[in-house]
Parts: sequence; C-alpha cells; structure tokens
Amino acid sequence: MKSLQIQNFGSAPVLRDIPRPSPGPGEALIKIAACGLNFADLLMIDGKYQERPPLPVTLGMEPAGVVEALGPETTGPAPGTRVAVYANSGGLSEFGCFPVERCRQLPAGMPFDDAAAMQITYGTSHVALDHRARLQPGETLLVLGAAGGVGLTAVEIGKLMGARVIACARGAEKLAIARNAGADHLIDSETDDLRGAIKALGGADVVYDPVGGDQFDAAFRATRPGGRIVVIGFASGRAPQIAANHLLVKNISVIGLYWGGYLNFQPEILNQSLTTLLGWYREGRIKPHISHRLPLARANDALDLLRARKSSGKVVVTI
Repeated sequence: MKSLQIQNFGSAPVLRDIPRPSPGPGEALIKIAACGLNFADLLMIDGKYQERPPLPVTLGMEPAGVVEALGPETTGPAPGTRVAVYANSGGLSEFGCFPVERCRQLPAGMPFDDAAAMQITYGTSHVALDHRARLQPGETLLVLGAAGGVGLTAVEIGKLMGARVIACARGAEKLAIARNAGADHLIDSETDDLRGAIKALGGADVVYDPVGGDQFDAAFRATRPGGRIVVIGFASGRAPQIAANHLLVKNISVIGLYWGGYLNFQPEILNQSLTTLLGWYREGRIKPHISHRLPLARANDALDLLRARKSSGKVVVTI
C-alpha cells in the first residue's frame, strides 16, 4: 500500500510502498478515504511536535474511512462501518490500524472529506471556548488567525455560543471567509493596528490565539479586566513571554489548551465535545470549510499549502 512517511526529521516526507498492516488486539483496520492536514503535521516533519514517534512514521492525524477488519478478541465498529479516527499518525496511507476507542461512527450522509476535516479543528475550538474559557452569551470573543484551520471554527462556534466575534486575519480574501463564518467585526493583521482596533471595539473578554508572537502581545494589552486568553499554538514561530504582574493587575487568565492531551487524563471531555459537534453537524449548524482537496500522490503539495499559508479552513488529502 502507499503511505507518506517521514524517514528523517527535517526532511521532506516520501510516498512509499509498505506492507498492509494487520490489526492487533483492540485495533481496527481502516480503509482510508480521506485525511485532514494540520499545522501539527508540519511540526511533526520538523521534529518539533510535542510527541516524537520512532522513525519511519506515516503522517496524518485525521483519517476517515471504512472499517475493514477488527483485531483478535476485539469489540468495536463492525466491518463496513464508516468512521473518523483521531490518530497521532498513520492517516496519510491507503490503510491503517487504529485503536477502536479512537474510531467514531459517522452520521448518515456525512462525506469522508467533511469527517476528515472536523475532529481536531472543531474539537479544539469547542473545548477551548466551552470547557476552558467558559465563553458566555454576549461576551466579546477575539479570534486570531481567524481564517485558518482552528481559527475559522472558533469564529463559527463562538457565534453559536452567543458571542460577539472579532476576527483577525491576513488580507481581504481571508477576512471575507471569516465574515461568512459569522464574524461581526474584522481586523486585517497586515495593515491594521491590532491593539488599537481591538480597543476601538471595546476590548475582548476572551482571546483565542493559535498565532502567538506580536499578535498575542497586542491582544493581551487589549483584553478587558477579568478576560481569558486561550493559547492554542504559535503559528507565528514565537511563543510569547507573559508578564505576570500584568496578569495580576488586570485579573487576566492565560489558559493553555493541547486538545490531544486530554486523551491521557480526561478523554471523556473529548468524547462529550465530539458528540455535541456531530449533533450540530447533523442539524446543519456547522459545516467544515475545505479550501483544497488533493490526492495522496500530491500530499507534499498539500502540506506546502499549509506551510505557505495559502489555504483557509482545512486542506484534505483524498486517498
């Protein structure tokens, strides 16, 4: 089978022919139809992700497909069941073996590309805004990187939760995408004075930040007393340094969120969140925005779209 693998950290992944795996106890063999890409895949390639699996490793954290077989003495989704999987790796391949507890049955009629585009981005935003920040109706939510994979879902979910949403993104095209997702106010990170623009809108109660760097610094200064800043990642390349005395004076909370980390200590949080999100999908209240779909043979081109910030929403590789 074909599989996109990292041979060495820091080198471009290679599409290889490798043997098809057999599921072990507690595993399901999935015939993969699509896999969503994430900024974390780029960190994995560079050896900078929180987890460094042994090499060689197949990339891809969000596969969706059909159960082919179950491992010995394993109870799980029956062969033929359509599922999405949250995987640390292994999704950019024609087949993969994954723990059955990570396999979630898809609603009837949900396309595989939507399923592959949903778990990490919507899951991150929902857990961040609902469980961590406790976003309340009527509060002002500032979303940085608002046209990116996680940012766009934060705009959408923030509106569903009753917030007034300020979207910050780069350029008119990406801001238009954020507006279509429900943003009430738009700030262009290329041309606008971010701190001044946020303050002119009354400041933010909650900041959703997958960017870090200078944008974090500006948003921090424009956060209202009692506000909460949720740190999602550092797409800018710089993890900000936080002045603790400013936290004290303004009664601001800075909250970290590593969505996948909940699997290790509170997996029920992710399960409850995904149940809510799939319910919203069935009701037509959320819909993944996929800017690009490329075949497995062009998976490196798909990764380059993320690296060059030429995508919006999600990039999905079809298998």
